[in-house]
Amino acid sequence: MTETLKIFIPMAGWGTRMRPHTWSKPKPLVSVAGKTTLEHLMDMFQTLPDPNNVEYIFIVGPYLGELQIPAFIKENYPNIKAHYVVQNEMKGQSHALWLGREFMRGPMMVVFSDSIIETDFAFLNEEKSDGVAWVLPFPDPRRFGVAEVGADGWVKRFIEKPTSIENNLVLIGCYWFKSAERLLAAIEEQMERNISLKGEYYLADTISVMIEGGAQVRTHNGLSWLDAGTIEATLDTNKILLDKHGSQVGKFKGSNVEIVEPVAIDETAEISNSKIGPHASIGANCKIENSQIAESIVEAGCEIKDAALSRSMVGRQAQVRGRGDGHVVQLNVGDNSSVVLS
Repeated sequence: MTETLKIFIPMAGWGTRMRPHTWSKPKPLVSVAGKTTLEHLMDMFQTLPDPNNVEYIFIVGPYLGELQIPAFIKENYPNIKAHYVVQNEMKGQSHALWLGREFMRGPMMVVFSDSIIETDFAFLNEEKSDGVAWVLPFPDPRRFGVAEVGADGWVKRFIEKPTSIENNLVLIGCYWFKSAERLLAAIEEQMERNISLKGEYYLADTISVMIEGGAQVRTHNGLSWLDAGTIEATLDTNKILLDKHGSQVGKFKGSNVEIVEPVAIDETAEISNSKIGPHASIGANCKIENSQIAESIVEAGCEIKDAALSRSMVGRQAQVRGRGDGHVVQLNVGDNSSVVLS
């Protein structure tokens, strides 16, 4: 029997760029195209060579993460083997992995929670290298990490947040390692040498330490990469996913509803005298009346009346009351909020 693959999913960040939505829930539980970001992430692993021989290690933040992520996994993925590690201090990606060191044995993957990647993991069964980093060319790589690949095809080093845009082979938040023990040794060396950036230990630097020690690491091009790390990026990702996968419309309760596809509408929604779409995602138990909603994400339990919304993000159980004059507005409304446009 092959060794169990450990999949580490760090998600302990504060999600500051997704506020106000992340005041009340961790970023992976924000919805996009009819599912949470976490559900899109979990879908990726269906192409693994042996998807049932996997353990998941979720590295969560204190309070919101440690309360909500285990409950969500238990409800939606009751059959997976899951462990939880709380990162109380934000000391970076490698520190997060180090906190889960008791699970670092055998083959291992690290996948960051705000990247939705399209790829096929089937090749990992035959992988001979010590590590694989998924990459995609990106016009401006300066807020990411990049891979510097030598003439022999192996990665020479990784550069976190480069200052130039010449090397645009961006790391897209997905890694495989043949030996978790070797990665752990590199993390501990990185910490001893204090190889950090603004007080945080980055995984790109950890792998560079591994390469210094003789590890052979290669890149693998992903098919696509979608960012769900900011409000604007999440709305763009919502549009791209709906375009790609088409409408997901349940048999919702509706009367006089015009749908402009593609849209995602949960079957428990109630909609009347409204126009939905294009590129609108409507969550469970929403009540929408006399409204127009396009290019927007409306999360579960919202009530929207007499409003025309575009490029908007409306959190769970929020209430929006418009003027009923058809004037289109753009809103960013957190969970349990109430907005009246007068």
